[in-house]
Amino acid sequence: MSVEAKEQKQAVIDEIKAKLDGAEAAVLIDYMGITVAQADELRKTLREADIDYTVYKNTLMKRAIAGTEFEPLGDAMKGPSAIAISKTDATAPGRLLKKAMKDFNKMEFKAGVVEGTYYDKDGIEQIASIPSREELLAKFMGSIQSPVSKFVRTLAAIAEDKGGAPAADAAEAE
Repeated sequence: MSVEAKEQKQAVIDEIKAKLDGAEAAVLIDYMGITVAQADELRKTLREADIDYTVYKNTLMKRAIAGTEFEPLGDAMKGPSAIAISKTDATAPGRLLKKAMKDFNKMEFKAGVVEGTYYDKDGIEQIASIPSREELLAKFMGSIQSPVSKFVRTLAAIAEDKGGAPAADAAEAE
């Protein structure tokens, strides 16, 4: 192997290491079966969510992850592999890839590392089912807002009734 080829391979290994440095999650998939147009659409969707999606040679990925928290992914690197990496949202790669898999009826999870924990195919599928942080916050706010708004309506009804019949009598009168 020429010196130039070794330098090129080392440059790719360094690139992978840089992408994984500080990553919240890295999800490995088998990307076979999708068209070029679908792959472009997937890349665009992931890029908009600040997720890096790249196809590398398995041997170079294995060298890049050696000695890191992502090293367990090496066992799943058989056949065609693509990796989706997020530094900002731990569940986003799995969630968005799962949606793409449904839309395209292709691809499948291999494994992933989320917040330092290794997950096999089934584990990543479960992680992919977790709603986004924004969705969880919206559901939470909705659940706490309902009792508060009911309480406020009750207080308003009591305030309106003040000076008239007691609240219980007013309810019976209706």
